[in-house]
Amino acid sequence: MPSEHALDLAQITNPHDVTPELRRELIDCWIAVTNAGGAAGFPFPPVSDHDVEPVADKIVGQLNPQQSRLLVAKAGGVLAGWVVLNRDPHRLVGHWGTVHHLQTHPDWRGRGIGAALVHELRKIAREELGLEQMHLAARGGEGLEDFYGRLGWREIGRWPGALRLAPDETRDEVLMVLAPL
Repeated sequence: MPSEHALDLAQITNPHDVTPELRRELIDCWIAVTNAGGAAGFPFPPVSDHDVEPVADKIVGQLNPQQSRLLVAKAGGVLAGWVVLNRDPHRLVGHWGTVHHLQTHPDWRGRGIGAALVHELRKIAREELGLEQMHLAARGGEGLEDFYGRLGWREIGRWPGALRLAPDETRDEVLMVLAPL
């Protein structure tokens, strides 16, 4: 397990600011999180570069200061976690953002990395993007409702049985909101 290091949070808003090294770290983190059972966008482990690279590249390619931000957490120069915030460009819903793919590398879990990412994302959403609320959808049955609840989020609904992980295993998709920011 990694030793204790100060946490450095960095926001990225331009695809060109994602170095090849950071791209590799993002992909490796996502693979490790998924293959450890994490609910971060790939529900059917194991995954490999083949699965994750195109999705990560799409996320990076869509970075834009007004619509999509990547927030990374590094400890001792090593990627410990990351999250994406997207804002819909349509004026009707332009006052809220959607959180995607919050994840902490398994080696760094239990150290407050996820909470630090969410707190910083809230600040960015409010102060830089002028958002009034953030939304997310979480896989039920993983304890994520409790995690987000401790950070001020509240459940606003569920899509019962929306996620089929196996023929005999379905989970709710839990809809959550953080408002006001």
